[in-house]
Amino acid sequence: MDFNAKKENTMRTIIRNGRIITASDDYSADIYIEGEKIHTIGTNLNMVADKEIDAHGLLVMPGGIDPHVHLDMPFMGTYSSDNYETGTRAALHGGTTMVIDFVLQTQGKSLQSALDEWKGRSNGNAVGDYSFHMAVTDFNESTKKEIAQIILEEGITSFKTFMAYKGALMIDDRQMIGLMQEVKKHGGLINVHATNGDMIDYLIAKHRSEGKLSPLYHYLSQPEVTEAEASGRFADMADYTGCRGYIVHLTCEGALNAVRNSTKRNQHVHVETCIQYLLLDASLYEQNFEGAKYVMSPPLRKEKDRETLWAGIKQGLVNVVATDNCPFMWEQKLMGKDDFSKIPNGHPAIEHRMELLFSEGVAKGRISLNKFVEVASTNAAMIFGMFPTKGTIAVGSDADILIFDPNEKHTISASSHHMNVDYSAYEGREVTGKVKTVLLRGQVAIEGGVCKLEKGYGKFVKRKTTSSGDRVIG
Repeated sequence: MDFNAKKENTMRTIIRNGRIITASDDYSADIYIEGEKIHTIGTNLNMVADKEIDAHGLLVMPGGIDPHVHLDMPFMGTYSSDNYETGTRAALHGGTTMVIDFVLQTQGKSLQSALDEWKGRSNGNAVGDYSFHMAVTDFNESTKKEIAQIILEEGITSFKTFMAYKGALMIDDRQMIGLMQEVKKHGGLINVHATNGDMIDYLIAKHRSEGKLSPLYHYLSQPEVTEAEASGRFADMADYTGCRGYIVHLTCEGALNAVRNSTKRNQHVHVETCIQYLLLDASLYEQNFEGAKYVMSPPLRKEKDRETLWAGIKQGLVNVVATDNCPFMWEQKLMGKDDFSKIPNGHPAIEHRMELLFSEGVAKGRISLNKFVEVASTNAAMIFGMFPTKGTIAVGSDADILIFDPNEKHTISASSHHMNVDYSAYEGREVTGKVKTVLLRGQVAIEGGVCKLEKGYGKFVKRKTTSSGDRVIG
């Protein structure tokens, strides 16, 4: 049953005395919410409300948008351990009110069949709001005919391609060009996993043949050049076709320099990095099999790459900080205990992205509060056709609101997180800044560390094709 059709939200709420931060503003005011929308913003509002929230001394920001998650995803014979209920609930606990997941086409089958499969997992199960990217793994004449319908009727305006994982997900450059031309025609955007799959496959086979099977060799099979080369090649193809392009989970200096080079011809390629690439590094792969916790693709990089990414955020080259959340239980990771190439790729982060980014970015003086909101929420809304309904605090926008204590310190642990995974990649890390209250479309979602919403409240968000996707702040 459609929860949203069953129960209309008629709540009236006032948030008082907060310091409101958007991607461009910083001011103190009250916010009056009617139903799902922000109705009025002003000082000393005298509206009658069903609920009042005192935000004195706290930051009031748009709910986070994580445009790169994998929930209940089939991978290497198993499934990621967070489903739409546990994953979106954990996201809400961390201040993220909206996620975008990836529908993966099965080679030889239609896009619609993949979408139907993902809807079967998500419908009625999400606690927070969500949307989809469509991952095209088999572009042919039949697939080509589906593109317009997916964009215009389903409201899925972004298409993911893989330049790696041959035989399962990868498409070749011929297919990429054809897809770009068709997607451009209908106003969509191409997301890309930009790594050189052929070179990676060669290195994996080489290391396995030499008996080098520990998690360290996952990292050594994907050197920086594999990402830099593919990022440059993708930018070239996007420039040739005129299609809007977005590189997901960019990790390293070489790849960012490929994007930097594309700006010399006045091209704009959107860039996403993920929170782990800003905080963690490849030394974690030297911990024997404990390094499997950090096996993801692309892998963690070096300290110089972390510094490059922070600089890229400040320079406006890196537009979005996401997670690539794809958790697996430790028992699932053990599938690769004797062979790094069999370790399921993925990392749990959907709950901690906002707090970690604030703690390491804002609290340590690397980025401003406005930049924090920009890369954690607003730019994703702009790029993917949801702004200003999502991604900002403005009259008429959805009342997706994060109330945040910038000073409270706390420690991350698997014993207290809400993700469905039995370890934390950030175990014991103290962070500065804590989510206090979260509203999703006017309803209190998180209060006092408790989720107040049931599964099914989260709704699928149809997205627009819009030229605002070419405009990002920064």
